[in-house]
Amino acid sequence: MASESRKAIDETDSLSAIYRPTSNSELEFLNVAVNRLRCMDPKLSAAGVVTTGQVAILSGLLAALALALQLIWSGDQTAHLTVLILPFLMILFVRVAAVFELLRPIRRDAQVQHRMSDSELPRYSVLVPVVGETEVASSLIEALSALDYPSHKLEILFLTEERDPETRHALVRGGLAPHMRIVTVPFGEPKTKPRALNFGLQLCSGDFVAVFDAEDIPHPQQLRQAVHRFEQGGEALACVQARLQIYNFDENFLTGQFAFEYAALFQAILPALERLGLPLPLAGTSNHFRRQALESAGAWDPFNVTEDADLGFRLARLGKAVAVLDSTTLEEAPSSWRAWRGQRTRWLKGWMQTYLVHMRQPVVLFRQLGFKKFLGFQVLLGGMIFSALVHPWFYAAVLSRLAHGQPVLPFDGPIWLLCAVNIIVGYVTGICLVALAARRNGLPLPMASAILVPVYWMAISWASYRAVYELYTRPHHWQKTPHRGRHETRAAIVAY
Repeated sequence: MASESRKAIDETDSLSAIYRPTSNSELEFLNVAVNRLRCMDPKLSAAGVVTTGQVAILSGLLAALALALQLIWSGDQTAHLTVLILPFLMILFVRVAAVFELLRPIRRDAQVQHRMSDSELPRYSVLVPVVGETEVASSLIEALSALDYPSHKLEILFLTEERDPETRHALVRGGLAPHMRIVTVPFGEPKTKPRALNFGLQLCSGDFVAVFDAEDIPHPQQLRQAVHRFEQGGEALACVQARLQIYNFDENFLTGQFAFEYAALFQAILPALERLGLPLPLAGTSNHFRRQALESAGAWDPFNVTEDADLGFRLARLGKAVAVLDSTTLEEAPSSWRAWRGQRTRWLKGWMQTYLVHMRQPVVLFRQLGFKKFLGFQVLLGGMIFSALVHPWFYAAVLSRLAHGQPVLPFDGPIWLLCAVNIIVGYVTGICLVALAARRNGLPLPMASAILVPVYWMAISWASYRAVYELYTRPHHWQKTPHRGRHETRAAIVAY
């Protein structure tokens, strides 16, 4: 079926490089792209946001929040501080583990000692969803053309939306290699990246599947390194996640903080989670899958706007492993407040979707993950969401105590100890984590940048409340992040 559809040419564009399925196959492909997961297991689909039981729980949490706010302004905050401490302690555990990971010797994956001959390498498919990417189309082709993999074993599919002919023409003008194809994804809902990925998955033939974004510059050896890592990990290894590194870190405050955040995540947090045997939330790009494992997990959820993290936890529920690949992909950070705000709101909304979906049946989740991974899921995803939401209220509590002429922290009992640990260790480990990870990544870290990390955390908290609002008003809306690219960086990628 897939081979038949690949022969159909989109005659309306009169460009031989642009492919789309025949009209009969198109409807079937669309149905699979949208409904595969919710037909396999409706409880794992984010098509519905919350269940009746979760509505009751969320109502209780809102009531608790209202009570906490009342306690803030009444000046009696012992109970309130106790509630606030818990999510921060969860995140503190992750940060401490990540700092210890950075203090270990640098771990390097073994290089491909015996370079596989082209005949030994498996077929590889690369899916690249692109929407409104006319500015970076030519440099994207340049970056992917640098991949060191035999062209007769490699296919690169650019997944474009039906109503975006400008990107298709820009890709054609960029000079496509014979193993590159443009796929036209028919118009439909939900209009999300995972829907396009599911559509493209049915058209590719690789034994392994990788996903890259439009602004990405993957290391030329990354596909070979991924194959080598899959060989080492055996059939249980379903996915490897390459590290992401920001190349426009020196542009402004936002890109700098974004770069430090990525350095901490990919240099420390994800390796620490892997070492501890905990589930890894995937990034949206530079992840490589065994195709069989990807399809057995239901592929991507088209209704989840952070489909990568959700897929990582679904693989964990199937007993599959995810590992960090010692290979780097350079990526662009959003440089404007509007772009950053939209992207971060979408990420947080998707993490909320993911948490709600997987907690629909907590007993089943516990059985599938086991105690350690279930706890890791709560600490990582639950702690990240709730700490972002309650972070501003910690400052509100501090200001309230000062307004009432009270000390900032209670000075007796276990509450004082927990608050002191949370403040001192939390901020120190947070800043140390960023500083150590930035140093390992070779990023300059001015003292002012480290000191301003808490300001960035407040921006994340603000985005988390926008995410709650969007989760209620438009849960499946996909906020597109605009990309500009850096042509001089891309041109130099051959050397790295």
